[in-house]
Amino acid sequence: MTKSEKAKKRLSLKKRLKKYAPLYLLALPSLLYLVVNNYLPMGGLVLAFKKFSFRKGIWESPWNGLKNFTFLFGSKWAKIMFTNTILYNVVFLLLGTVFAITVAILLNEVISKKAQQVYQTIILIPHLMSMVVVGYLVFAFLSGSNGFINKSILEPLGFEGVSWYTEAGYWPVILTIVHLWKSFGFQSIVYFATIVGFDRAYYEAAAVDGASTWQQIRKITLPMLRPTVIILLVMSLGRMFASDFGLFYQVPQDSGMLYRTTTTIDTFVYRALMQDNDVGRSLAAGFLQSVLGFAVVMITNLIVRKTDPDSALF
Repeated sequence: MTKSEKAKKRLSLKKRLKKYAPLYLLALPSLLYLVVNNYLPMGGLVLAFKKFSFRKGIWESPWNGLKNFTFLFGSKWAKIMFTNTILYNVVFLLLGTVFAITVAILLNEVISKKAQQVYQTIILIPHLMSMVVVGYLVFAFLSGSNGFINKSILEPLGFEGVSWYTEAGYWPVILTIVHLWKSFGFQSIVYFATIVGFDRAYYEAAAVDGASTWQQIRKITLPMLRPTVIILLVMSLGRMFASDFGLFYQVPQDSGMLYRTTTTIDTFVYRALMQDNDVGRSLAAGFLQSVLGFAVVMITNLIVRKTDPDSALF
């Protein structure tokens, strides 16, 4: 490259920087947040391989090898927490996707734009609520002494009230319902935004050919929605070994009688951290979750790329 070409390239770069400077300034706070919140803490991953001492600090604490990882697998809860974490995520993923797509399609069938906006606002409210508030709402329904279900439904019908917070068998269903209620709104809006962008000419042509609404959904909407569904599913698989801490800790009120069905990797690590104050173990668990999630995403994306290259993440 000649000097004149280099000079032109530098001048072109300066022009672009000057042109897009306002956009860079707008993006700066988000970039700073991303660096501070997501990248700077990665330096602390070294503690996953150390026996951390508050007196010695991060760098002076002795190395511990892989011992911090063994407490996850050596505990009697290992099988329960891994099984719960994976199975809950599979159920949440499958049912959540079906429910969100269904709601998105129903929203798209609403003719009135004002009604659409109202419905979108209503279904988003649970997503914006704190899990602490959700926990108290669930308690208002399930309280053994004065809960809505016991006092207003079961007992008036002649049934004996249920002690919900001591019966572990009910909680897989309860947690699934709470998760779907809280999360479906945001997912539905994502799918709805995708559906709105579809070319209406396809639907008009189908209507001219006499296709019913269900046939249009089955033959046009769902096939065109497939790439978005696959991408969101692949991204969601990255958290297959993680769980919503608030859902599994706040909602069941950390009841010891429910640990068999509410203990996940996150709640187990939290309890271990509170009891033993072992920072290294908690970081080792988080590091393991990230590695496993990354591996699942890579493998899934590889499979998608071989079967449907256009829907792969990369």
